[in-house]
Amino acid sequence: MKTRSNRMMKVPRELPDNLARKVSLMLDGMSVIEFSYHTEGRKGSYFLKDHLLLIVRSGVYTLRFGERTYTVRSNELMFIHKSIAVEFDKKGDPDYDYAIDYMMVFLNDKIVDEFFEFAAIKPIYPVDDMIPVTVFPTNERIKSYIESLRPYIQNPKDVNEGLIRVKLMELLFHVADSNERFLYQLMQPINKDRGSIAKIMEENITNPVSLNDLAFLSGRSLATFKRDFQAIYHTSPLKWIRNRRLDKAKEMLVETNLTITDICFSSGFENIAHFSKVFKDKFGTPPSEFRQREKY
Repeated sequence: MKTRSNRMMKVPRELPDNLARKVSLMLDGMSVIEFSYHTEGRKGSYFLKDHLLLIVRSGVYTLRFGERTYTVRSNELMFIHKSIAVEFDKKGDPDYDYAIDYMMVFLNDKIVDEFFEFAAIKPIYPVDDMIPVTVFPTNERIKSYIESLRPYIQNPKDVNEGLIRVKLMELLFHVADSNERFLYQLMQPINKDRGSIAKIMEENITNPVSLNDLAFLSGRSLATFKRDFQAIYHTSPLKWIRNRRLDKAKEMLVETNLTITDICFSSGFENIAHFSKVFKDKFGTPPSEFRQREKY
């Protein structure tokens, strides 16, 4: 059986905790390494706040970004750049009771900067455009590294954060040695030049993005992004996003049979009570009453 949530998660902050087995190692109060194992296929979507290294031990993990689809299988690794929204589909391996066994390693800017400083690596930006997702095989050193984490995952709450930081540094060295393009991708921003604000906004209407995320995606500072947005739309980004999401929710109330909760999350809102309030403020009636009036 496969399950899917209409709500796009912000990861790693909102990782689900209902897996059959999951162990997490924390650093600075945030999950940085997740060991997940279950026998039920899953579909969903998330917005990556940090870079992600996904290492699959068994099963198949398919990810879709834009119009491209990427698949990582047993003993393969996937690197996914931060600040993008992706859809995923996990499937178990029929040779292992349909089990899905994988490890997710989240790399925030602090960890990446520490690694570059520790390894004495100076940022070098390639001339060609870098793709945000790559898949490559895990070598013996990376497999041995995963096995070396066993003592840590047996009692994760007792692991010193300093040890976790050291293990992250070790993993980054192994991955960088196994794939020379990894470092370039880790350094490369998604948008080297200023992107179209209109395009960025349309692509992220329903994604759980902050103003800082949108500014980053557009290649601007937060102050510049707000100023340029005001010049184009003559309103604030937050008001524009809220109105577009409400218009989308209004369409779904009339044209679909989704529940109010599903429509709330699918249109980009993260709180049902807030969604109902702002919907009533704009259209004069709560979502449920609006649907009843328009459809019947």
